[in-house]
Amino acid sequence: MRPLEDYLVIDFSQFLSGPSASLRLADMGARVIKVERLGVGDICRTLYTSNLIMNGESSVFHAINRNKESFEVDLKSEEDCEMVRELLKKADIMIHNFRPGVMERLGFDYQSVSEINSSIIYGEISGFGNEESVWRNKPGQDLLLQSVTGLTSLTGNADSGPVAMGLSIIDMLTGAHLAQGLLACLYRKAITNEGGLVQVSMMESAYDFQFETITTFMNDGGALPERSVKNNANAYLGAPYGIYQTQNGYLALAMGSIPVLGKLLECEAMLKFTDIKEAYDKRDEIKAIIAEHLLTGTTEKWLSKLEPADIWCADVLNWEQLMAHDGFKVLNMIQEVEMLDGYKYETTRCPVRIDGELLTSSKGSPKLGQDNEKIIKEFNLKSIASA
Repeated sequence: MRPLEDYLVIDFSQFLSGPSASLRLADMGARVIKVERLGVGDICRTLYTSNLIMNGESSVFHAINRNKESFEVDLKSEEDCEMVRELLKKADIMIHNFRPGVMERLGFDYQSVSEINSSIIYGEISGFGNEESVWRNKPGQDLLLQSVTGLTSLTGNADSGPVAMGLSIIDMLTGAHLAQGLLACLYRKAITNEGGLVQVSMMESAYDFQFETITTFMNDGGALPERSVKNNANAYLGAPYGIYQTQNGYLALAMGSIPVLGKLLECEAMLKFTDIKEAYDKRDEIKAIIAEHLLTGTTEKWLSKLEPADIWCADVLNWEQLMAHDGFKVLNMIQEVEMLDGYKYETTRCPVRIDGELLTSSKGSPKLGQDNEKIIKEFNLKSIASA
């Protein structure tokens, strides 16, 4: 048995952050029922992140909603709302990521839900928190949150301007934080049968993501981070930290002694930087020397010199190269899942192992409303709503 088997999660969330939290709970054995809007469903079904349409819907929806059930309802209908309330009476967890005030208007805010199920664990995600502020009702979208929280000032070279990360990192982090809070409350519930309210905002998750650099900023006289002019990979780290082009690819170099690195690479110009402070004070000069020198050889040549000396370095791979590599294959990170209509697709598995076992599942994402009949019959919802 998986740790969360027999737990029921009612998930109102859409897009990425909330569904990523319920996905992790589903991977650990929980039963997740997505409550989706009549005729529309999770907006992510039609939110295309590429031109790839899989079985009539977006690839991102399939990636983040596998192993779930879909219950299509009209929350403007009292009969449908009554069916949802009946599900919530039996639920262990409820999740939503609507803007502040939406669930209050619908009658599914924490106070209302806890009145019908005092032991429920209620998880909510907001963009900017629930406190009264000028940002409270702004859309909680990943790029916008990266932008207003300073994250874009850390990536790219000094002359690049603000640079966003190339994936929805704040969405994913916020979902992970919500899952952590929900699991903590599940542990408490197992001991005391006490419910709880777990609140996470994308803004707070974005701040927490930068805890290391923000701590440095606050205790360094308020000096803003300065990205290096060339090969920047961390605004607070000195040379050689960065990614460099070689004759046939790229090489990543982490922290290391400049003269030691110079000796291994047979680069005479690097040997003069013997003061450890120069790695930061003169990092642009040093990085320029490294960048020019590494162009004289292949990635394989440099790795053959650096890896035996235990220098922190790595090849830089794209997804095609990564998936052909034995280091990736041995992890069995890819699984095939199948939808109810027989459509199959490949996706990643849960990264967590429990008792040495991989948490995989063969169940793909649900078609909108595909589980209505089963859920209504199992929970005897129609007769309840009609009563």
